[in-house]
Amino acid sequence: MKLKYLIAWASALCLSACVIQAQETNESDRISGQIRQLQENFEKRQREMRESFERMLREQQAEIEALKKQIASIPTNVPAVATATNAAPIVAVTPEQFNELNSKVDGVVEAQKQVRPGAFNPAIGLVGETVFSYRSKGSDQTGSDRPGGFDVFQRSVELNVAAAVDPFAKAYAVINASADAQTGEAALGVEEAALQTTSLPWNLELKAGRYFAEFGKLSYIHDHELPFVNRPLALEQYVGGESRTDGAQLNWLLPVPHYVSLTTGLGVGFGGDSPLNNPGTYRALSGFNYYGRLSTYFDLTPNVQLETGISGLINPSTQDRGGVLVQPDGSTLTEKERRVAGFDLKLSYVPLRNNQFQRLDWGTEVLYSDSRYLFDPDGIAGSGDEYYGNVGSVGLYSYVTYKWHRQWSAGFLFDYVQSAENQNDVTVAYSPYITWALSHWNQLRLQYTHTDHNAVSGLHPDDAIYLQWTWIIGAHSHGWQAR
Repeated sequence: MKLKYLIAWASALCLSACVIQAQETNESDRISGQIRQLQENFEKRQREMRESFERMLREQQAEIEALKKQIASIPTNVPAVATATNAAPIVAVTPEQFNELNSKVDGVVEAQKQVRPGAFNPAIGLVGETVFSYRSKGSDQTGSDRPGGFDVFQRSVELNVAAAVDPFAKAYAVINASADAQTGEAALGVEEAALQTTSLPWNLELKAGRYFAEFGKLSYIHDHELPFVNRPLALEQYVGGESRTDGAQLNWLLPVPHYVSLTTGLGVGFGGDSPLNNPGTYRALSGFNYYGRLSTYFDLTPNVQLETGISGLINPSTQDRGGVLVQPDGSTLTEKERRVAGFDLKLSYVPLRNNQFQRLDWGTEVLYSDSRYLFDPDGIAGSGDEYYGNVGSVGLYSYVTYKWHRQWSAGFLFDYVQSAENQNDVTVAYSPYITWALSHWNQLRLQYTHTDHNAVSGLHPDDAIYLQWTWIIGAHSHGWQAR
């Protein structure tokens, strides 16, 4: 009996296996059929597309041949013939006229390809910069143009406009509403407005108008572009802050395998110098400021870069720039000749990989001022004890900035400067800072600065904390760059 059941179960299992195998075979055949059908449809679609493309090419070729025949049949030297009817005479078309017509047609075709409605409009951007601060001493003890204690300073609101003038030149303007340090009222003024060539031969570039002259490394950089909050003391002392001038500047990229750039220019006023200098007086060529800069660049390794340059500035006759300068001892002096020389270098570690997240910069600039003054020891003009003499002063700044994240960087700035009027008057400052770039258009920077003055100036040491908030809307050509 058990054997009969065992034979029955075995027969059932065999029957089931045969049925399953038959189903699997049918399913495999069905899937194979679907694959063959898809392949046939794909090949059919490919043939149809190829035939359609070949038909379109034949039609276009036929149109081209027809147009060629029409062009060949246009008379070029046949004089105009008046017919007896009211039909218009046949006008001769010269090859020059035909080429001009072709150029106009090509221009219309290119214009139709423009996809940006504002392609012919200038690029416009706006930059705002607000500085929150706390200083431990009042301005009467520090010599600062801002009060001690808590302060909020809307340092600038800058409007930038730039566009191509024609195929040979471009122009830009920077309108800055800088706040007055005493009243806080914004005074709207033209900070820059210049024309710059783009197609001169021999690697030459000419700029004219009002602009920041290329002197040193940071003097022609706007405040919001600096890697720290305040402009270095040496630049404030010897240049007058930013190197703004009204004049002309010529740049020559030397035709050598290595990058070497030479810039020279002249201008009325330079930096903190007023462009007028004594209005109403006669200005000779010696009253202009003449400056130059020679710079170069090296790739020391694939990850290490070196930029360096030398700069010079001379104004043979400053026309009493700054007026009569009263010294702490009561004596006075008047500048009669201005001379400044500078050397700068910047060493950067920029890895080929992850350079958006990691970077190390070390920058240094040394300035030497050797200006000529008219000294008056008793401060009484015309008393007979006046004499001319030169004052040689040195100033420098050095900073290190390390970027470890796309949004975060930090650094340290060291300042040392001797007064341009008295080399014994020395100021030293130390400034650690940290920057948080929320985005390319929105940035916060926190900085602490300790400033020391020696006894000559009579000023007191002080401590300050700054929080700089800068934002950009619209197009902005220079933005924030690693300097």
